Amino acid sequence: MSVPNNATPAGTIHYRDRFPGAAEGHFRERQRLWLSSIGIGTYLGDADARIDQAYTDAVVRAVELGANVIDTAANYRFQRSERSIGSALSVLTGTKGFSRAELFICTKGGYLPFDGAPPRDVRAYVEETFVKPGIAGFEDIVGSHCMTPRYLQHQLDQSLINMNLSCVDLYYIHNPESQLGQVSDDEFYSRLRAAFAQLEENRAQGKLKFYGVATWNGFRVPRASAGYHSLSRMVSLAGEVGGDAHGFRFIQLPFNLAMPEALTMANQAVEGQSLTLLEAAELLGVTVISSASIFQGRVARGLSENIRETLGSLPTDAQTAIQFVRSAPGITTALVGMSSREHVEENLQLARVPPVAAEQFMQLFSPA
Repeated sequence: MSVPNNATPAGTIHYRDRFPGAAEGHFRERQRLWLSSIGIGTYLGDADARIDQAYTDAVVRAVELGANVIDTAANYRFQRSERSIGSALSVLTGTKGFSRAELFICTKGGYLPFDGAPPRDVRAYVEETFVKPGIAGFEDIVGSHCMTPRYLQHQLDQSLINMNLSCVDLYYIHNPESQLGQVSDDEFYSRLRAAFAQLEENRAQGKLKFYGVATWNGFRVPRASAGYHSLSRMVSLAGEVGGDAHGFRFIQLPFNLAMPEALTMANQAVEGQSLTLLEAAELLGVTVISSASIFQGRVARGLSENIRETLGSLPTDAQTAIQFVRSAPGITTALVGMSSREHVEENLQLARVPPVAAEQFMQLFSPA
C-alpha cells in the first residue's frame, strides 16, 4: 500500500486522537479532514539562518502540541519560510513519528518571490528568473503580482521543491485583488478562471488537493468597492472548470478583534440573499481560515475587561485575541504567526480550552 503524500481523513483522525486532553471544539471536521482550531503561520521575521531554525523548531513544537494546520507562501521571507517548513516536516516524519497524512500544509502563489534575499537589481532578477525563461511576461505582471497559468505552475512546482513535498494540501492564489486596480472585473475573473483551470489540472495530477484564494481586502470591503471579491462568482468559476467536485473549498482572510468584517458586513450575494462572508461560505461549502488572528500583536494587548471576561478570562491578551477568532461561528482555523517555542507553548495552551459558545461570543456585538 502506498504511503499517503497528503492529509487524509484517517490520518487527521489519528492526529486528533493523539490529544485526548484537547478540548471539545479544538479539532473541527471540514472537507472530511480534522483540522486544528489554531494553525501556525510563517510570515514575519528576518531572512537569516537564525529565523530559519526558529521557524523549523516552532513548526515542530506546534505539531507536537496539537496544531496540524501549517501555513506559508512562496514570498514569505524570500522562500525561506517554505524551506523551514520542509526542514520541520523532515523532523516530524522522521524522529518525531508523525505521518504526512496527519498534517495539513498550505501555501500560496501570486507575488513574485525573491530567492533567499532581495536582489540588487529587482527588474534584472525578474527578467532573468521569469521573463527570459517564458514563465511570465512583463505584461502579465501587475505591480509585483502574477497569476497566469504558467506562472502559477512554476510557483507550485517550486513550493513543492522548497518543502520537499509531492503534494500540497491547499494552494491559494495570493491576494488576487492586487490586480483589480489595473484590470476590469471581467478581465480579472477571466484570469481567475484560467488560474482555477490550471489548479484543477494539478489536482488531477496529484500535486494539490484543494485550492482557494488568500486575500487581504477582497472579502472585507463593500460590494461596490473596486477591490471587492464575490465568493459566489468564484465558486461558479470553479464549477465551470472542475464540475461539482471542484477543488475550490477554502478561502483565507484577516479576521480579528479589529477586523471583524467577515462576521459583521453583509457584502455577499448568494441565491438572492444578502449575507456576510461567513454565512455565504457556509452556504457554498467553502471553509474559512483566518489570517492575522492577533494582527501582528496589535490586538494582543490592552484588551478591555468586557472582552476578556466574555472570552473566558484567559491568562494573556494574546490568548484572548486568538480565542475570539477560533470562537467565531464559521471560522475553522485561526492562524497565528509563531517563530518561537515560547509563543507556541503559550498559544497552544488553548488546545485544552473550549471555544466560547456562540451565544456568549455574540454578546460582544450586542449593544451595551
